[in-house]
Amino acid sequence: MRTVLAVDGGNSKTDVALVAEDGTVLATGRGGPFVPQSAGVAAAIDVLGHTARLALGPQAEPPYADLVAAYVAGADLPVEEDLLHDEIMARGYGRRAVVGNDTFALLRAGTSRPWGAAVVCGAGINAVAVAPDGRVARYPALGRISGDWGGGLGLGEEVLWHAVRAEDGRGPATALLDVVRGFFGVRLAEEVTIALHFGELRADRIHGLVPGLLAAAAAGDAVARDVVERQADEVAVMGVAAMRRLGMLDEPCEVVLGGGVLTSRDPLLTALVEERYAAQAPRAALVVAALPPIAGAALLGLDRLGAGPEAADRLRTAFAGAPGGRPAPTAAPSA
Repeated sequence: MRTVLAVDGGNSKTDVALVAEDGTVLATGRGGPFVPQSAGVAAAIDVLGHTARLALGPQAEPPYADLVAAYVAGADLPVEEDLLHDEIMARGYGRRAVVGNDTFALLRAGTSRPWGAAVVCGAGINAVAVAPDGRVARYPALGRISGDWGGGLGLGEEVLWHAVRAEDGRGPATALLDVVRGFFGVRLAEEVTIALHFGELRADRIHGLVPGLLAAAAAGDAVARDVVERQADEVAVMGVAAMRRLGMLDEPCEVVLGGGVLTSRDPLLTALVEERYAAQAPRAALVVAALPPIAGAALLGLDRLGAGPEAADRLRTAFAGAPGGRPAPTAAPSA
């Protein structure tokens, strides 16, 4: 029986799952961050290989599966997908490989069919739409230089920006100043700025300001509310614009929401996002992904193998409600 080594690689962790063609989960593993954009392609694929051996055992040797289905952060452009694909094949990790952005895995994990739209708002923000005929609309997702705004890191920067301006008098008073001081345990928000400037504080720490931002907005802080409303605008426009490019606004379409900022289900942000989709894409049905992206990567791999709906159902059942999104492996039935 053929197998898929599914990979969900992101900024905080790398998940793998070895799945049989009938949808049986044979092994799972979790490793470190998958960050080809900062560590390089070879280092990122090293993480994939290490995580595969964690799942399969130290005795495992390539090829690990008939197909490696890697849907990962940092595969934002076709050339990046090609570089990652070529490195996987050079290592012999699979007899074949397919590489795509992790937003595609979110879409496949959350929809009842292999098309629709997905918006991920985690550390960053990205979106994709896939038409019933297979056409794709996507974004470079390279941050502000490609027109993006928001996500946890972007929101954290915005919180700090407003806090510093409130502190030195350039901006209006806002509870976000207390959010920054309290989260970092400092007397002045300026101390955080200086620590970031000298590299004494990791830039990704500002992601932790998001819960405080959401709480301040819910409590009525006008500055915080403006930031949350802008995030809702971006979550809507990215999905709606992608759907519009494919002519998908006039028909029912599922839109999967993923990433920590959205899956936290903050009541205010959720309501604002729902309002915007109701106005701009009234036939869209918003879905918060119940399955982890690794399940979507595995489903996409099964699609490539031509597996039937029974296999997809078996895999979905295995991942549904599994602790940490990692089901206990089971023995595969004989082919």
